[in-house]
Amino acid sequence: MSNTVWINALAELQQQGEPCVLVTIIEERGSTPRNAGSKMVVSRERLYDTIGGGHLEYKAQKIAREMLENRVRETRLERFSLGASLGQCCGGATVLLFEPMGQPQAHIAVFGAGHVGRALVPLLASLPCKVRWIDSRESEFPAQIPAGVEKVVNDEVVDEVDNMPAGSYFIVMTHNHQLDLELTAAILERNDFTYYGLIGSKSKRAKFEHRLRDRGFQPETVQRMRCPMGIAEVKGKLPVEIAVSIAGEVIATYNANFGEKSADGEKPVPMLMPAARRSQTG
Repeated sequence: MSNTVWINALAELQQQGEPCVLVTIIEERGSTPRNAGSKMVVSRERLYDTIGGGHLEYKAQKIAREMLENRVRETRLERFSLGASLGQCCGGATVLLFEPMGQPQAHIAVFGAGHVGRALVPLLASLPCKVRWIDSRESEFPAQIPAGVEKVVNDEVVDEVDNMPAGSYFIVMTHNHQLDLELTAAILERNDFTYYGLIGSKSKRAKFEHRLRDRGFQPETVQRMRCPMGIAEVKGKLPVEIAVSIAGEVIATYNANFGEKSADGEKPVPMLMPAARRSQTG
């Protein structure tokens, strides 16, 4: 195979916002199936190029898929002896480097392609995020959608809430208060999100809290809604100022979610969560 296969695969996967792992033979001793420098790319669904086939490649693929599953971001080195244990008779040893590429820190659904949505989505697209941008109105979207962003036009906007994985980020800023409320109810019903932000004022929040309580939502669930959303210190009414404030809060959340384990072995919990929820999680 041409050695451009893995390069093209990386570029294509990056364009699609699809995470993958680049596997490279960095050291070889004795007889090995491929030379040092041989590479392959492993995505969730496919393999691109080869590091020599056989059981070594199978094991490398298994490790890479586990890294993708666990959203590992650190590189990893593994040494393999190519003896009987790997079912390969060449008798050499190989060191493989595993490099995660394009792993999104956050899966984000942005509902609404109005002024703030159009300012926010390019910012999110430049972060390690996978963004689905959803609106019922095709005409609201700009002609150029940022690379790695999936545009979704659906008359039944609320149905899209179910199409996001657990742990997603939801940002709601539609043109319609009633639609905002229906989306809020669907998102809080799931209650498996990492972050939910609703655009609006404190009085909008108070109205929504009242209506959600009437629908039977528990106060601690409603408390997880960020409204007004964004970092309060970032003032301003321009769409780009509001967008920067929201993007900052998204970054603060995924940075709080990601990191080394703390001394007691627990994962760090985002400080953006209400105190009551933090104590439940900790």
